[in-house]
Amino acid sequence: MAPLDLDGMLRRLHLPTVRRLYPELETRTETEGLSHRDFLALLIAEEVAHRAQTRIERSVRKAHVPFLRTIEDFDFTFQTSVRLQLLGSYLGPELVSEGRNLILCGPSGRGKTHLAVAIAYRAIQNGYEALFTSAAALIESLSVATRRGDLAATLARYTHPSVLVIDEVGYLTVGGDAANLMFQVVNERYLHHRPLLFTTNKPLAAWGSVLHDPDLAEAILDRVLERGRLVELRGASYRTRHHLKRAEPDRSLLHEGARISGNPGPHFPEPTGGLRRDSRRKGKLARGQGTAIEKRRHHRSSRRVSDQRRDLGNDRACNHFRYLTPESGDEHFDGDRSGLSDRTSLPAHSAAAAAAGARAVRRAGGRGLL
Repeated sequence: MAPLDLDGMLRRLHLPTVRRLYPELETRTETEGLSHRDFLALLIAEEVAHRAQTRIERSVRKAHVPFLRTIEDFDFTFQTSVRLQLLGSYLGPELVSEGRNLILCGPSGRGKTHLAVAIAYRAIQNGYEALFTSAAALIESLSVATRRGDLAATLARYTHPSVLVIDEVGYLTVGGDAANLMFQVVNERYLHHRPLLFTTNKPLAAWGSVLHDPDLAEAILDRVLERGRLVELRGASYRTRHHLKRAEPDRSLLHEGARISGNPGPHFPEPTGGLRRDSRRKGKLARGQGTAIEKRRHHRSSRRVSDQRRDLGNDRACNHFRYLTPESGDEHFDGDRSGLSDRTSLPAHSAAAAAAGARAVRRAGGRGLL
């Protein structure tokens, strides 16, 4: 019997993995004593695994994703507004079998596109086809097809894939026919129970102004959310996470107590810790401790306080004299309360002190000193 061209036959059957691996496995079978069935099973398993990987790679290229991200790459510790358990039903075959929809809403940098790509990639791993497009690109292509008279063929491109991701709804301005074109895509997929994934930075109430037709926007959301869910992503932007650690403000000036100097004190209450440190510093200086600079500052501050207290006492004494000295002359002022002005309401001991002061002034030379 003539030898068979095994290599040629495997090439005709399009079994490149079997053709590449069978010589190595043949040697292994002889060494380990594997049965013919085990040998064949190993070859077929390697071929199936290779074909599955090849299909995934081909489907990812056809999906036109801007980048490849998996759900394992998503940092749920940074973006805590969404949990993996919440997305569990969108990562299995039921996403397509039950026609589930999802709207990921939030400001830029919160991981909306990452999650949408990861869900679409998981659907590809589960054996389905996916397509990724931006809202502006979808509307523009359908608008061009409408003017060209080729809307049906272009519409099929967005309605046939098992999973359709429409990214960045509301980011860019779209034409006046945006709502009409978007509704045709959504309605067709709604009727065939094919899932839709949206990402948007606009609240759902603003979709009417984004698509230039509040009624059609409401109809779109009504169909999407019937078998779908809205997930809002909040928190800080992942892109600018390295800017989150800000330098703490220098609060050293606040830790110094207000100094009695003629300048106004601080506008804000001083921290308690600063007051405690200031009190301890004054206690050390009172006991003769501290540096020479601190002693000089404490001495100057004490002198200013003494001067201000002396001036304040002199001002109060002069005010007493002005209020208590009668305008008509000193001879009518005998120290009792009869000569006081009506607007003076000092107690008796204050009046007596003031009268004694007035008599001292009179002996010193009269009222001119006042």
